[in-house]
Amino acid sequence: MASRDRYSRKLECAQCGQTGFAEVSETDDKRAGNRDFRIDELPKGFRTEFASADPRKYMIRCGDCGLKFRFEQKSYYAPGGEARR
Repeated sequence: MASRDRYSRKLECAQCGQTGFAEVSETDDKRAGNRDFRIDELPKGFRTEFASADPRKYMIRCGDCGLKFRFEQKSYYAPGGEARR
């Protein structure tokens, strides 16, 4: 079984400015047709609107203002690093 890459990605609501870091993982097998993308933990104030194994299609909703946005809309790494091992 292939191991999983785990990393944090900053979520930011463009409407109200709420931010937080999501903990995500995906398969590290580059030959696989499916990345098997998963959000392991969402920050407080955000929730899943539409789950997908493709991060470009995964939709998040801001709990404060209700704005929907794609997971890969913006990407920032957590302070101190890129992908964690």
